[in-house]
Amino acid sequence: MRAADSEFDHATALTASPVAGERAAHLDDQWRIGNGINGGLLMAIGAAALRADLDEDGTHPDPLAFTAYFLSPSEPGPLTVRTEVLRVGRTMSTGQVTLVQTDAEGMPRERMRALAHFGDLTDRLEPHVRSAPPPAMPPPEECLGSGGDHTPDFLSHSTLLQRMDLRLDPASAGWLAGRPSQTGVLGGWLRLADGREPDAMSLLWALDALPPVAFDLGLLGWTPTLEFSAHLRRHPAPGWLQVQLRTENVAGGLMEEDARIWDSEGNLVALSRQLCGWRVPRG
Repeated sequence: MRAADSEFDHATALTASPVAGERAAHLDDQWRIGNGINGGLLMAIGAAALRADLDEDGTHPDPLAFTAYFLSPSEPGPLTVRTEVLRVGRTMSTGQVTLVQTDAEGMPRERMRALAHFGDLTDRLEPHVRSAPPPAMPPPEECLGSGGDHTPDFLSHSTLLQRMDLRLDPASAGWLAGRPSQTGVLGGWLRLADGREPDAMSLLWALDALPPVAFDLGLLGWTPTLEFSAHLRRHPAPGWLQVQLRTENVAGGLMEEDARIWDSEGNLVALSRQLCGWRVPRG
């Protein structure tokens, strides 16, 4: 499949605006998780806009670090994307991006604001000192798919699940049957459902694509992301992505969630930490 034909690239497409520093995008309801649009998709949209500004000479095509603050839930509809170039360097450039929507009362609402460093991942493979190996996990065909009987009722209307092929590691999927492992670990295999191969931009989405690790602790409520810091380390090889989420601290209605992604060749390609809230559903 050509990238331009994929659902992901259609969802992250930008159009020109007559206002300097602005572009337009459109959020449809096909990337919804719960009541809002998936935050990973929003980060990918922001990164696409920054790449257009920071990679004018073709030397800084990749997000190396992307830190986003989510200020209000996004909704299907028009989206204004505002960018600002903060620094252009020889090996790295830095920019800021803001995503804004107009609410039902006609007021502009900022949905996300992010800072990002861009560079070239192909220049940063050596010297290689250390990287974490992928965790032991059954192959995708022996893991649990995200559709049918394996989808809990409270996620059944989350259209994001239809955009991806997700296979959960049985060792961390007991929450699906009401038996969470309580270890604070959730893992599985991930790829886009339409066959689009992974790249740097889709890694930003993949870091936020799995169910929250709070589910493995029996906390099945809403977990809105407040802050998200992503680090990309190399271009992924084609094929499945192996993803693992962990948490070491859940208290006071807040949780840190750490994500790591390995590609089909076992290379560590992306990492993230997010601070999110957690809420128990009301009975």
